[in-house]
Amino acid sequence: GSEQFALRYADGPQLYITEQVSFIARAARQLLERIQSHGIDARLEALKELAKLSADPTFAAEFINMEGIGTLARLVESGTHFGEMLAFTLTAFLELMDHGIVSWDLISLSFIKQIAGYVNQPMVDVSILQRSLAILESMVLNSHSLYHRVAQEITVGQLIGHLQVSNQEIQTYAIALINALFLKAPEDRRQVGALGNRPIKAEMAHQLYVLQVLTFNLLEERMMTKMDPNDQAQRDIIFELRRIAFDGENDPTGTEKRKAMYTKDYKMLGFTNHVNPAMDFTQTPPGMLALDNMLYLAKVHQDTYIRIVLENSSREDKHECPFGRCAIELTRMLCEILQVGELRKQNLFFCVEFFCVCIQLLNKTWKEMRATAEDFNKVMQVVREQITRALAMKPSSIDQLKTKLRGLNYSEILRLRQSERMSQDDFQSPPIIELRERIQPEILELIKQQRLNRLCEGSCFRKLGNRRRQEKFWFCRLSLNHKVLHYGDLDESPQGEVPFELLSDKIPVSDIKSVVTGKDCPHMKEKSALKQNKEVLELAFSVLYDPDETLNFVAPNKYEYCIWTDGLCALLGREMGSDLTRSDLDTLISMEMKLRLLDLENITIPEAPPPVPKEPSSYNFTYNYSGHEHR
Repeated sequence: GSEQFALRYADGPQLYITEQVSFIARAARQLLERIQSHGIDARLEALKELAKLSADPTFAAEFINMEGIGTLARLVESGTHFGEMLAFTLTAFLELMDHGIVSWDLISLSFIKQIAGYVNQPMVDVSILQRSLAILESMVLNSHSLYHRVAQEITVGQLIGHLQVSNQEIQTYAIALINALFLKAPEDRRQVGALGNRPIKAEMAHQLYVLQVLTFNLLEERMMTKMDPNDQAQRDIIFELRRIAFDGENDPTGTEKRKAMYTKDYKMLGFTNHVNPAMDFTQTPPGMLALDNMLYLAKVHQDTYIRIVLENSSREDKHECPFGRCAIELTRMLCEILQVGELRKQNLFFCVEFFCVCIQLLNKTWKEMRATAEDFNKVMQVVREQITRALAMKPSSIDQLKTKLRGLNYSEILRLRQSERMSQDDFQSPPIIELRERIQPEILELIKQQRLNRLCEGSCFRKLGNRRRQEKFWFCRLSLNHKVLHYGDLDESPQGEVPFELLSDKIPVSDIKSVVTGKDCPHMKEKSALKQNKEVLELAFSVLYDPDETLNFVAPNKYEYCIWTDGLCALLGREMGSDLTRSDLDTLISMEMKLRLLDLENITIPEAPPPVPKEPSSYNFTYNYSGHEHR
């Protein structure tokens, strides 16, 4: 009766090792019967078994052919399952649907309502909540019609509450569902929530990256959208800016009577085109993004907006700060500084509140510089320097940014410029440049040794895979004689050094042909465009070795990426070209030079060496050792 038996993996995904479909079909039928049995204990054990076996594609196909998914859906719809039994039911359902055998469009409205109910319940079990969020995410991503049904049952606002819990897995699934709803929503319904600042795991980082991509696509779109001067809805926004500044809540004189005064008002608002200010927003960037920022300031920070407008319009003509022109130019500047359209970490800092802080800074700097219209570009240069210097201090919140900017007034910028200019002048003289060139090889060798020492300590790398599976890790380290790379799989992230004995595989350094990074890596070429993201791409590198083998890495962070790519290049006798090496080189050379020049402090170093003195009239100034006489 060999057809009645099969081997099955005991660890990880517990799949069958058999090609006998008849055996798997019989196992699926027996399991379905046990799930429908009346005994609670028997049913629970059957659901536990099903949750494990559903990952097996062959088993899943047989179970689905027996109307198994419909049975599970009815168990959920009945609302009679709770706790462990419901959690295993939802796990099995999600695993079976993930095989793509059955269309998500077949899911009933009552099933959706039941799942959404678990997400909206305040005290639902964590395992049930996690699986419910995952099921709703898959519904939204896999069916346009189901998006509308899910959106009727649950909103992004309701999901924001799940970001406040301490369980990061729940936060991750909640953000994944927010991303799905955001991705499928019509443009006028898209909205985004905020998340606190705390250390985050890899999958949370990925979901936040996706959310960032989606929101920044919209931001870039607004930045590149010119205003249509003939669009009444867009012109109404400009009317609203004028009304808030000059008419308050009511317009007792009537809109028509005020029209004759609009040109004067627009001049006081600081637009370049006083007759038709819509023309000021026809440049890209910043396009409509500038108008969005101005309207937000006017509505949310109305007192600040009115104060800036009235304060500037009441100054002498030559000293008034043109608010409209400044706001448009500031938005363009912020887009450049934060590189909107080129997704980077500090892009997260771009928000309308950031604009509101910076427009107040601009107004303050204008006053400190006692600027006139002719000084507009000078003021913008100072403001750019203030913002970039503040961001370089890595503020983690808007409040921290305000504090940094308060310390960078116009006088401080002048002081910093003068100090840096003097320091730079000192380091540009030929003797200093020559000293730097002599020191550089020593410092590069020091950096190289540090990189190789770090490779000898080794690093842990995460295996890329399905986010619903348990994370797997592997470890790689260089032998102490720098001749062999040792690596091997680990069950969990290690705490401390991993001995060579635990690393079963190895590559002789002499067999390594090259090191490639980013898009050139084999494991990045194989992945589909949907699964790739820029963050992973920037951390990927591969070792190509004889005969035609590769060892593929995705570093846990940028620092480890630089350490390993530098170290591997050093092993191959190639240049270490990472950003970290450039930074370390500048820091260490600067420090070493300052130490060597301590004795020359406050002494002017000449541009050229002193002239060689004339030859003496004779060379008779030797010492006679034998006679102890001077000549």
